Amino acid sequence: MSVTSVAARRVVGRADAASAAARAGAHLDLVRAPFTLPRSRILMLREGDRLRVHTSEYERSLAECVALDALEVCDAAGAPLPITRVLPHVIEFGGGATLTFAGTTAWSVGVPAGGVAVVRWTGRAGEEAEELRIGGRHAASVVFSLDASREVEFARSDRHDEHLEATRRVWLDWFANCPAVRPDLEDMAAFCWWVLGANVVELPHLGDARAVVPSKIGYVGLWQWDAYFIAVGLRHGDPELAREQLDLALRFPTPEGQLPDVVHEAGILASSDDLPAADRETLRRAGSAVADPSAPVPLTKPPLAAWALRKVLEADRARGDDAQIADWARRMIATIRRSQDWWFARSDLDGDGLPEYGHPYSSGLDDSPVFDGPLPTTTPDLAAYLVRQDLELAALVERWGTGAIAGRGPEADRAAAASAHRERAQRTLERLLTLWDEPRGRFRSLAAGEPVDSDTIVGLMPLLTGGLPEAIVDRLITALDDPRRFATPWPIPTVAVGDPDHDPQRMWRGPVWVNTNALVAEGLERSGHGERARRLAERTVELVIHAGGPHEYFEPNTGERAATATTAFGWSAALFLDLAVALSHD
Repeated sequence: MSVTSVAARRVVGRADAASAAARAGAHLDLVRAPFTLPRSRILMLREGDRLRVHTSEYERSLAECVALDALEVCDAAGAPLPITRVLPHVIEFGGGATLTFAGTTAWSVGVPAGGVAVVRWTGRAGEEAEELRIGGRHAASVVFSLDASREVEFARSDRHDEHLEATRRVWLDWFANCPAVRPDLEDMAAFCWWVLGANVVELPHLGDARAVVPSKIGYVGLWQWDAYFIAVGLRHGDPELAREQLDLALRFPTPEGQLPDVVHEAGILASSDDLPAADRETLRRAGSAVADPSAPVPLTKPPLAAWALRKVLEADRARGDDAQIADWARRMIATIRRSQDWWFARSDLDGDGLPEYGHPYSSGLDDSPVFDGPLPTTTPDLAAYLVRQDLELAALVERWGTGAIAGRGPEADRAAAASAHRERAQRTLERLLTLWDEPRGRFRSLAAGEPVDSDTIVGLMPLLTGGLPEAIVDRLITALDDPRRFATPWPIPTVAVGDPDHDPQRMWRGPVWVNTNALVAEGLERSGHGERARRLAERTVELVIHAGGPHEYFEPNTGERAATATTAFGWSAALFLDLAVALSHD
C-alpha cells in the first residue's frame, strides 16, 4: 500500500450515481444522519415518525436552532403516517406521501395524484399545532420556507414533482463523482461521500464560498485542521472543492503569517479574544488558566497545510499544468511558507529552536492530558509536523516555485529555497530527538519545560518525519503491539491503555480517531514499514464500517461510536475515502 501517493483516480459514472445514492440512503436514519441538502442550513432529524426541523449555525446548539419542533405527515383521518424510507433526496411516508427540498431554504411535502394527506406542525415547544390538508380537491403539496430568523411560512403548491426532481439531480450530480473503491468498501464510501456533500454550507460574506464543515450538528465552521483532512478526501472526486477548502483555510493570515483556527459565517477565530462566550465558560469550568488570558493568545492549528496541498495538487496531475492551478498553487505556497516562519518566529516561546503550543486549541487535541499542566507545551507531534511541512515545502517550491505569481514579481532561487527548508527540517528533527525518553521507550512532552508523564498518541507522530533512527522506530512499533499501551482491539487509542488518564469514552483521552490513525499509517510507511501501514489502514476502514459510520471518535475496545462523539463527521468521512481509494488501487 502507498498512503503517501495518489492512486489513479476513477469516479462512478452517472449510471452508477443512483446506485451510490441508494447505498448512502441505507445509512440515513435521521438520528445519526440528518436529512439535508448541499449548501442548505436546514436539517431534519426524527423522533419516531415525527420530524424536527433545525437550522445549522456557528456556535449554536440544535436546541437553540429549532425552526419546527414537530412536523408530521398524516393520513386523511389525521393518523400519523410512518416514515418508510429515506434517500438523499426524499423522505418517504406510508401512503405515498413524500418530503423533499425546494431549494436550499425551503422544503415541500406532497402526495401522489388522487392521494390525500394532512400535514401537521408545531412551530416551537408549547405552541399550538397547525395543520393543512393537501391532495383531493386541494393542491397536492405544501412548501415551507425558512427565513434568516428561523421563521417559517407555508404556501400550497402544485410543483412538488419539480422539487423532487431538482433535489434528485443535485444529489445525482454529487454522487456522479463518488470515488470508486473495491466492493467491500462501496457501501461506506457512498455514505462517506454523502457526508461530505451534506456538510457543504455557503459562507455568503465570502462570495458564496463553499465550506465543507466538520458537521452541520455542532461544528458549523471551517476549522483549519479539518479543512486539510477534508480536502485530502475530496480530491478523489472533486479536486476543485478540495482546493476551495484550502483556499478558505489559508485566506486570512495575520500580518505575521499566523493562520486562523476557524473561518466561520461571521468572521474568523485567530486569537483567544475571538473565542465564543460558550468556549470561555467551558474553560472556566475546567479551571483553565487560558479562559481569560491577560493578553490575547494566538489560536491556530497544527502545520499540515503543505502536506494537504501536495496531496490535492497530485489529484490534478492528469489535467496537466493548468495555468490557473499553477498560480493558485504558488499563492498557497507563499502563504504556507509565511505560516511556517511564524511558528519559529512567534511560537518558539522559550527560544530553544523548537516551537510550542501556546494554547491547547492550537493542537487540535485540546483535551489531551499533555495539556493538563502549565503552558506553553512542547510536544513531539508539533515538532514532527514542522519537519514534515518543511520537507513538503522543499518539494513544492522545486515543483511550483517559491510563491511569487508569474509576471507579478521576482521569484527567489528555487534550489536555494528548497535547501533552506530541508536544512530547517533537519535542525527541527535534531531538536525533536531530544524529547526521546530512552528508558521509557517514548517521546515525552514538556509543560512549561517540565516533563509530562502522559503516554499519548502524540508520541507516535514523529514517524511522519521519515528520519527517526531505526532503533527508535522499532521501539514505537513495539508500543503499537503492546496491549498495555496501544494494542487495543480497535487501534489506536489516543492515550495508552496503561496511562492513568486513559478513558475509552473521553475525547482525546482514549478513543480512536480516524485522522490520527491515518497520520500514524503514513508515518509507518515513511519509516519503512509499508505492510504495517497497510494493516493499520485496513483496520481503520474496518472500524468505520463496524461502527456504522464515520463518527467523530470510537471506543477502542468495542469499536462502537463513543457516547459523546458527533456522527457523520467530516474528516472521518474524508479520510475513510482517502484510505479506501489507496487500499483499492494498491
